[in-house]
Amino acid sequence: MNIFEHGLDQCQANYVPLTPINFLKRTADTFPERIAIIHGKEHISYQRFQIEVNRFASALVKRGVKKGDTVAVMAANIPAFIEAHYAVPMTGAVLNSLNTRLDAQALAFILDHGECDVLLVDMAYAEVMKTALALSSRQPLVIDIVDPECTQATARIGELDFDTLLNEGDDVFDLHLITDEWQALALNYTSGTTGNPKGVVYSHRGAYLNAIGNALVWSLSDVPVYLWTLPMFHCNGWCFPWSIVAVGGTQVCLRHVEVNSIVAKMNEHQVSHFCGAPIVLNTIMNAESSLLQSIPRGIKVMTAGAPPPAAVIKGMETLGFEITQTYGLTEVYGPCVASEWKSEWDDKDSDERAALKARQGVRYPTQEAVDVLDPETMLPVPADAETIGEIMFRGNTTMRGYLKNETATEQAFAHGWFHSGDLAVKHPDGFIEIRDRSKDIIISGGENISSVELEGVLYQHPAILEAAVVARADDTWGESPCAFVTLKADYVLSEDEVISFCREHMAHFKVPRSVVFSELPKTSTGKIQKFVLREKVRSLFG
Repeated sequence: MNIFEHGLDQCQANYVPLTPINFLKRTADTFPERIAIIHGKEHISYQRFQIEVNRFASALVKRGVKKGDTVAVMAANIPAFIEAHYAVPMTGAVLNSLNTRLDAQALAFILDHGECDVLLVDMAYAEVMKTALALSSRQPLVIDIVDPECTQATARIGELDFDTLLNEGDDVFDLHLITDEWQALALNYTSGTTGNPKGVVYSHRGAYLNAIGNALVWSLSDVPVYLWTLPMFHCNGWCFPWSIVAVGGTQVCLRHVEVNSIVAKMNEHQVSHFCGAPIVLNTIMNAESSLLQSIPRGIKVMTAGAPPPAAVIKGMETLGFEITQTYGLTEVYGPCVASEWKSEWDDKDSDERAALKARQGVRYPTQEAVDVLDPETMLPVPADAETIGEIMFRGNTTMRGYLKNETATEQAFAHGWFHSGDLAVKHPDGFIEIRDRSKDIIISGGENISSVELEGVLYQHPAILEAAVVARADDTWGESPCAFVTLKADYVLSEDEVISFCREHMAHFKVPRSVVFSELPKTSTGKIQKFVLREKVRSLFG
């Protein structure tokens, strides 16, 4: 029997487009009195959360927002930003989360390129957005978000404030504007360290699936209390505004990522989960001992953004945190690869555990394919933990493409895979481990040297706070490693001592031939700007 000949077609009863905004209605219906959001002294129930989202969405529609419009948000991690992750896509519009660390010129480019129609501005960022609007050709409806937790007094720049907008809306909003799960839900811009940022377009389907993937790989159960240390503008907070609602958890807002505030929130609200780049974990590890002693044990941490050195993972676990290492990019909705733990590793010592957890891991259940391929032949590399290839993705949690950039989209999707640009090896157990960005690998005397591997060794030194490695020209070897090192407070270290330490812990040809002590330049998302370091190398060494 051929079932396709019997009229079993898609209909309203058996098909509804996947969208993460449906998570809220289910949780609000089931747990209306449960606390959804905590911000300062304010505790917002799921019932109230749903009503405010309905008001937000219906007010936008009354103001003329329609399917395909762009609604941009420039805000800290506050309730209005969480609500925007539901209200904006409910209208069929596209949510454009703006990076709060960008300058006015970059923001103006994004407003123009993304064709901003409505702009919500947290008053802490009013000045930079005022300048960006003056540089932009767009004239969006500007709405001020006046947050009681914001201590920066600035002049209003909007036509109205957020509370006034909500008062224009209705408690019930039931327009069915999501007609296709391939509809654009969000627009996120890459860091743009070497030129204008690229606009990455997310679909409702992809966001739904990656949000579910987060819940599956990170054991989001038993009503998690999630602390917003991760910037919500970064890949839509790695899809966690939707993941936490899907499981009925509580989101604790945090305006400033500062270690005293982080620890205070952990204790005050019995935080169970938080996300952060390795730099955030390093900041916590190096806090004052009296503060470290007050941190509750057993808090689950998801880290991504840059490969965390095993020493950082070991240090955090010594403090009682449970680390899950993940990997992803803006183009794949944030993390979609996780270092899944296996019970047979439980008896390994702390160094072995940290080394295993430092590997990027295996694909989420919601990402169809992730592999390490030879970019020339497009064949998988051997699973020998040595052969380097490029990490590539294929599946539903891969972006729709780059907005208004067909050439970049075609290049990214060449041969039917998304090319990450990250170089990695594949272990015999199938776990992948990053060795470098393709542009960061150091080729010395014909041998490949992984800057990530060398950085991992440097982080093991008790005096080193941060480290980054780039190539420098070498008359003998073509290239050799140059290490940039930031020391911990009250420590003194010489170049020879750093080099000697490295020689004790790795093959001698991989050891840096020069060491520069300095602060490390970082992108707006906390990643080290290696292109700045390369320029510094050229100025120092020619």
